[in-house]
Amino acid sequence: MKKEECFFLGKIVKKYSFKGEVLAKLDTDEPELYDGLESVFIDLKGNLVPFFIEHAQLHKSELLRIQFEDVVTEEDADALLKSDLYLPLSFLPKLADDKFYFHEIIGFSVIDENFGEVGEITGVNDTTAQALFEIDRDGTEILIPINDHFIKKVDKENKTILVDTPEGLIDLYVE
Repeated sequence: MKKEECFFLGKIVKKYSFKGEVLAKLDTDEPELYDGLESVFIDLKGNLVPFFIEHAQLHKSELLRIQFEDVVTEEDADALLKSDLYLPLSFLPKLADDKFYFHEIIGFSVIDENFGEVGEITGVNDTTAQALFEIDRDGTEILIPINDHFIKKVDKENKTILVDTPEGLIDLYVE
């Protein structure tokens, strides 16, 4: 399984017991969806390795307490600390038509109500306080905040996103 076919679920942050249990901090708004997982991929030195789960349950809201098969000692658990967890994209819950996952919109065209055709989404920068559309307009990168007030329509069928950005925002990049 390749990383491009998966989504980041979370990170193993600490050991929980002397029997190899670990706690994972999940990167999700709905951690209860992952209570009772059967397996997960763990990024070990750049390779996604499947691990089967004996039991997994929520622990203090956003942490998932996990007992992996064949991880039975503190030393086994130590080897997994700070590792990233992944699941196949097919595990993502379906979203309403006007909602999207960041990986879904790569290649979509962005059209601004005032400016017109802006360009094509090449990525999403979610390392800032406000996630940003990274848009290529003939070699010029344009950044537009992903904000519910700006997004007017998401047309998944035609791969377009209609936005209404503040006057002058796009002009900052193209002039």
